[in-house]
Amino acid sequence: MDTCKWSEDRYNEIVKETSNFIKKVGYNPKTVPFVPISGFNGDNMLEPSPACPWYKGWEKETKAGKVTGKTLLEAIDAIEPP
Repeated sequence: MDTCKWSEDRYNEIVKETSNFIKKVGYNPKTVPFVPISGFNGDNMLEPSPACPWYKGWEKETKAGKVTGKTLLEAIDAIEPP
């Protein structure tokens, strides 16, 4: 996200394109958290980043209900085992 200067429009475009793709391979996009990150700088990986004030966090549906978070680590921790 740092290469597009944390553009909310670009993030939404990526979420839309990725959602369409994962639908085609049999996944429900509501069960997949989307997190804008910068792997190079570590933004939104372990702690919420001030670089994207528009990002309010992710939400996904699980068997137990809705789960929310803000970081990639929280999204990984929320993965349900098969």
